[in-house]
Amino acid sequence: MTFRYARHTTDLDRIEKFYTEIVGLEKLGEFKNHDKYDGVFLGLPDLNWHLEFTVSNQQPINKFDEDDILVFYLKSEAEVLEVRNRIEYNNIKIETPKNPYWIKNGLMITDPDGHKIIFSYQELNL
Repeated sequence: MTFRYARHTTDLDRIEKFYTEIVGLEKLGEFKNHDKYDGVFLGLPDLNWHLEFTVSNQQPINKFDEDDILVFYLKSEAEVLEVRNRIEYNNIKIETPKNPYWIKNGLMITDPDGHKIIFSYQELNL
C-alpha cells in the first residue's frame, strides 16, 4: 500500500520550498495544468508515502485545529538538531503544542499555510 496525503494551497512554490528546505523532503514529481491544477509530490525516495500539494484558481478552505498535525519521526537526535538548526536559521518560531505528549516529545512549527508540523525522535512501538 502507498499512502498519499493531498492538500490544496495558495502558493505552491512557497510550500514546496518550505517542505524541501525546512522539513527535508525531496521533490519526487510534479504536474502542470492537469484539469486546471498544478501540483508537486514531496517525500523521500523508496518510501511508500508522500505529500501532494496542489494549486488552482479555487481558494482552499482549511478546517483544522491544534490537534491536526503532521508528525515526522526522525532517525536520531543528530537529525533533530539538524532540523532545529534549519528552523532557527530561517527564523521560524518553535511553538508549544496543545497536547502535553508533544510538549515532551516533539518540536512543533507551522507551515506557510498554517498547518502544524511536529518533529520527534523516539523509539516507536507499533
